[in-house]
Amino acid sequence: MKSTEKFAIVAAAMTAAVAMAAPTTASAADMEKCYGVAKAGHNDCQTASSSCAGTAKMDGQGDAFVALPEGTCEKLVGGSLEPKSS
Repeated sequence: MKSTEKFAIVAAAMTAAVAMAAPTTASAADMEKCYGVAKAGHNDCQTASSSCAGTAKMDGQGDAFVALPEGTCEKLVGGSLEPKSS
């Protein structure tokens, strides 16, 4: 086998590995609001006590949410599809 053939095989294998390892992203339609799991300062949108994203005052704040792929929230400890009192 010539070195150019080996190079082509290795390049193809590396390309396939990178493509398979690339993260998949869900579309906005496949996302759901998950309340009670955001870290302080890392919520996605306004809460009852603040007006914009990134303003949750404490970890797990009940009215702060993050958008997650559908079905993920219910698997998280403290996750809720509905806002909860903090």
